[in-house]
Amino acid sequence: MDTTALLTDAFTRVNQEVHATLDGIAKKHLNQRLDPAANTVAWLVWHLTRVQDDHLADAAGQDQVWHAEGFEESFGLDLPSGDTGFGHSPQDVAAVRVDSPQPLVAYHDAVHAQTLNYLGTLSSQSLNRIVDEAWDPPVSLGVRLVSVIGDTMQHVGQAAFLRGVLERQG
Repeated sequence: MDTTALLTDAFTRVNQEVHATLDGIAKKHLNQRLDPAANTVAWLVWHLTRVQDDHLADAAGQDQVWHAEGFEESFGLDLPSGDTGFGHSPQDVAAVRVDSPQPLVAYHDAVHAQTLNYLGTLSSQSLNRIVDEAWDPPVSLGVRLVSVIGDTMQHVGQAAFLRGVLERQG
């Protein structure tokens, strides 16, 4: 298996899990919390998609889908323009509200498409390119991609778990 196929498979699994988590979810469960400081399904999916969008656009030297395709305006969140959800307070989490899963799915699918297009341009050698010198050691493209896969998979798993708990609670 080549590098592109491996990375494509990993990001496609995230996309499939986002769809599985949001397919048929009750509107009330999108923005519901287990306690006042907990994340919501909507926030978790928005955050994982923002992180993927932000990190891959930066690595690829592209515009973020969030800005370029009008998702920032259509979501209309009361958050700073470049916000990805890192360090959010309970009040910030509450600001990420949707009336249906559709905007989350549409945004994630658009980011997924841009991700796959970018992955198609990569070779094994390109994964060695340093994309972030703020860390010690500096972060290579390969490490950044694996980090994004890990982060997004973890958050989509949290969203799926939360949905299940909320549905069992009624």
